[in-house]
Amino acid sequence: MKSVLRSFAIPLVQALVVLMFLAWLSAGKAHAAIEMHQFDNPVLQKRYDSLTAALRCPKCQNQAIGDSDSPIAGDMRQNVADLLKDGRSDSEIQNFMVARFGEYVLYNPRLDGRTWLLWGGPAVLILLGLLVVTLIVRARRRARVRALDDDEQARLSALLATHRQSIDEQPGDEQPGAGQHTAKERS
Repeated sequence: MKSVLRSFAIPLVQALVVLMFLAWLSAGKAHAAIEMHQFDNPVLQKRYDSLTAALRCPKCQNQAIGDSDSPIAGDMRQNVADLLKDGRSDSEIQNFMVARFGEYVLYNPRLDGRTWLLWGGPAVLILLGLLVVTLIVRARRRARVRALDDDEQARLSALLATHRQSIDEQPGDEQPGAGQHTAKERS
């Protein structure tokens, strides 16, 4: 009797687990649905898609309002659709959003007194990098080993000859090979 119950219970539990998993997946997709406005005019639709991709959700971390499922992003998408239907330009819509939510909503902030470093910083860093590389190259060129002139070569030969003589004149130890230098070692 137990084996019969087991033969029915195991497939039944497996089927329940699969059904629960599928229900969980479908509930997640239903919850994550984002309403997108559809326009009859393809130009307005393209402008809407562009604006919702260029405006950042103030609640979400680095997510466009077109991709966010937060309620504030839904309100912002509705405002964009309404303003487009009213015939407003893209810059007017962006100005409206900035006035309402601040500069944070723009992925590409405008150039003004507060954002000049953001826009000019990369160029300044590149110029500083080029300056550092130039200074390093110049320093290495100056530090290159140069060939000895005739006077320096004569002094070096005299010093080496004196050194060789002092080695040869040292008293040798009685150990084999100690104090004996071959011609190859001397040169």
